[in-house]
Amino acid sequence: MALYMKAASSRARELPMTNAEWDARVQLAAAYRVFDHLGWTEMIFNHISLRVPGEERIFLINPFGQHYSEVKASTLVAIDIEGNPVRDTPWPINRAGFVPHSTIHRHIEAAHCVMHTHTTSGLAVACHAGGLSHDNFYGAQLYGQVAYHEFEGVTVNSGEGARMLASIGERRAVILRNHGLLAWGPTLPEAFMTLWILQRACDVQVAAASMGPVHPIREDVFVQTVRESGPGEKQVCDMVFAWLVRAIEAKDPGYKT
Repeated sequence: MALYMKAASSRARELPMTNAEWDARVQLAAAYRVFDHLGWTEMIFNHISLRVPGEERIFLINPFGQHYSEVKASTLVAIDIEGNPVRDTPWPINRAGFVPHSTIHRHIEAAHCVMHTHTTSGLAVACHAGGLSHDNFYGAQLYGQVAYHEFEGVTVNSGEGARMLASIGERRAVILRNHGLLAWGPTLPEAFMTLWILQRACDVQVAAASMGPVHPIREDVFVQTVRESGPGEKQVCDMVFAWLVRAIEAKDPGYKT
């Protein structure tokens, strides 16, 4: 099975570009630059996808072949839930990105944004028999909030979709066993905050493991911690992401073109 999906020509439906889609493109392009800024990149691989507002289930994804630092609003590819570009594009789509992202966008109504990474500490925790430790400030915030999905090879087989959905349930933070991290949310900033907390929990866990036994958090404290924090309310998520956008604006505002 091909690991990438060729760009369309005659298949493209040439849907008109709406203002809502362009705004989504700018926000998503900013997210790719933010990930690059944070070092959450894996050459030309991994994906962030974002639904275009509207009745049709259209979502944006990165063109296969561009590094996150190169992605612009205009180069993002708009595809329908079947993987067909809605207008002509010279760029192919990575099937390993399309299959899991389209599955989540199709079946989880609130999943307007889906993010996936292969960071070193995230992948290390995904490989660890015990999975994510909740015995640190960030891990405690995700107590009872993390889903696990077993590794089935490169995610190019549509048959894996139902099993992935069953693994995820309603949890927005997902550890793909032996593979990496995934997060989804009703908005891009909310998905980002979930992934950021999950990533930080992995970073601290890996660092703490090198020092010997970890001091445990009392069981009763976990419930309180989740109630008082968690991925955060929407306004906080928006403010965090807005600050990061300002940081990349200062480096290169060209992502908006």
